[in-house]
Amino acid sequence: MQAKAVALKTRPDGMPKPDDFQIIDIEAPEPKDGQIQVKNLSMSVDPYMRGRMVDRKSYVPPFQIGEVLTGGCIGQVVKSASPDFKEGDYVSSAWGWREAFTESAEGIQSLGTIVAPASEYLGAIGMPGMTAYVGLLEVGALKDGETVFVSGAAGAVGSIVGQIAKLKGCTVIGSAGSDDKVELLTKELGFDHAFNYNDGSILGHLKELAPGGLDVYFDNVGAEHLQAAIMCMRPFGRIALCGAIATYNDTSPRPGPNNLSMAIGLGLTLRGFIVNHFDHLAGKFRSDMEEWVTSGQIITKETVYTGIDQAPEAFIGLFKGSNTGKMIVNF
Repeated sequence: MQAKAVALKTRPDGMPKPDDFQIIDIEAPEPKDGQIQVKNLSMSVDPYMRGRMVDRKSYVPPFQIGEVLTGGCIGQVVKSASPDFKEGDYVSSAWGWREAFTESAEGIQSLGTIVAPASEYLGAIGMPGMTAYVGLLEVGALKDGETVFVSGAAGAVGSIVGQIAKLKGCTVIGSAGSDDKVELLTKELGFDHAFNYNDGSILGHLKELAPGGLDVYFDNVGAEHLQAAIMCMRPFGRIALCGAIATYNDTSPRPGPNNLSMAIGLGLTLRGFIVNHFDHLAGKFRSDMEEWVTSGQIITKETVYTGIDQAPEAFIGLFKGSNTGKMIVNF
């Protein structure tokens, strides 16, 4: 089977550009013993992928120049030479950034019966949703009725964090990069308060909206957001360090928060994490999230691009704030 794919042409310097990527032709051959041939339906682009475009040691190896990129995707089995899969099965894999692939079935997850559109398994019922779930409930150790602040709250992870916190009876504050997104958070997703971080002081907004302080801060942004949140934490508050998208395209190191010493006297917990630290909770997460999504307790949002050639633009859009909810590329 012939397919198109996206390869890294050059390593981005600062904000990624379309010219940093190239569309190439690949072959998805007939599967051999233990392999499956899959046609992808939807693929994910995520901020963490920017770090993999830098040639440095990290928790995942860097992308190589000229090689097809990888990332989360949902597809359907076209042909199978594995006893564990049959034609038509929905599967989740890391073989994104391509229209189709043939690979060993090992490491590819069968989704079994799906109760929502396939793309939901890249968003709320996929990696971003699980990141929100474990980051808030395990890392943030959320207690019912607390006050929670979420940065990047209109994104794939943040929008789910806030809604889970509301399910737990919490007061939820979110930040976003436009007035339209602020309105979405409060009018549709159930946040108690939200503010546009481009309009005024982040610290000023937090002091106004959470005069009694914050119990949990879920950090997707870093930089000024993290510094402001530390200023507003209550004693023994918890900060879940999920991402720092404000700094991902920096070309030189940015000074860190200058108020970290406050964590000592307040007894704060600042804990970084990545989602696969909590793989043991995957089954419970899927059960809970499928129930919340299908019952309407969690509202999901997607920004959709169509076609493999649009994948670079979709990825770049993450850093321009172009997405509301999960950024998806459908084929």
